Amino acid sequence: MNFDFSAIDEFAVTLAIVGYVTVFAALVLLFYIYNLIPKIIDISVRQKLRRRGKHKIAEKENLSMVGEENAAIAMALHLFFSESHDEESNVLTFKDSLRSYTPWSSRIYNLNEYYRRP
Repeated sequence: MNFDFSAIDEFAVTLAIVGYVTVFAALVLLFYIYNLIPKIIDISVRQKLRRRGKHKIAEKENLSMVGEENAAIAMALHLFFSESHDEESNVLTFKDSLRSYTPWSSRIYNLNEYYRRP
């Protein structure tokens, strides 16, 4: 079983090239956007600090938080919000119905009527 290369025309090749270039360009653009976001946030924080009169703090080299601080804050928020819920046993209990006929069981009979014909 061999692949037939004669079935590939110019339109298919053009479409493939344009598709790959578009996806690659979008990925490069997203990379630069995601790298630019922390810088924009840093500039915004510095401007807010200067407006409040805290020029010494605004002139620091690094205002961003390190990963350990972010992880500690995220864990504290998770623990805080998980405390507000009741502790559950995670045990499911199924009880048999006293009635054998329910609307759900009647639907099963209606759906399979075609196969019950002799």
